[in-house]
Amino acid sequence: MPELPEVETVRRQLAPVLTGARIANVDARRPDLRMPFPHRFRERLRRQVAQAVTRRAKYLLVELSSGETLLMHLGMSGSFRIELPGESRQPLDIHDHVVFDLDSGARVVFNDPRRFGFMDLLTAAEREQHVVLSRLGPEPLSVDFDGAALARACRGKKTPIKVALLDQRVVAGIGNIYASEALHVAGISPRRRAEIVATPTGLPRESAHRLTAAIKKVLNDAIARADGAPYRGSRFRVYDREGDLCRRPRCEGIILRRTQAGRSTFYCPVCQR
Repeated sequence: MPELPEVETVRRQLAPVLTGARIANVDARRPDLRMPFPHRFRERLRRQVAQAVTRRAKYLLVELSSGETLLMHLGMSGSFRIELPGESRQPLDIHDHVVFDLDSGARVVFNDPRRFGFMDLLTAAEREQHVVLSRLGPEPLSVDFDGAALARACRGKKTPIKVALLDQRVVAGIGNIYASEALHVAGISPRRRAEIVATPTGLPRESAHRLTAAIKKVLNDAIARADGAPYRGSRFRVYDREGDLCRRPRCEGIILRRTQAGRSTFYCPVCQR
């Protein structure tokens, strides 16, 4: 499942092509992805201008001139192919499910072999009340997410800190990979209770500031190196490196894996306390 850095990379690829362009035509080549396309999907998108391409957690949002928002999720295997004006068109693949033709001459193709992605159209009211969007916590790369925000969200929580980071109400968009990575950078055991980052009054402890800084670092580093390539263990400090030597300087710990809330957690038992 693509995580926030990969989705942000896709957003940055789509934004220059879509922003300010009018959608000349939409070809939905099947009736559904993970769920059916919304009523009159193609008609509601045609002739609309894409005014902005934004991201909320792991969701892509295209603001339309109609006032509606095109909400998109990549699922496990979704990707976009951009064909610029003047380039030869690639033959459409069996997994090319949605094709956007823009008045600029560009074409954007959504490919999803496993069809776990989805697209929806939301009115302003529907977006405000959306079952997922309305409950998301702060964006981890925003100024609103700091030690104080993390401490407030984790005050009194008895769940492990790793599990708390996966709660989208605590912080939006953190997935299994980068939760493990950030905890290693911060030197915090994923097994510690989430309340370690907050005092009983909800004020942040030093660990809250350390962890929020680590989250921002691993996400920004991942965005900087994202190239659309599959996940590789060599890219990470602990994730998917069970049995390897810890990469923290002067640490001789061996990376362990344990299951938390049904997900694999990777960590160093020596330098993460």
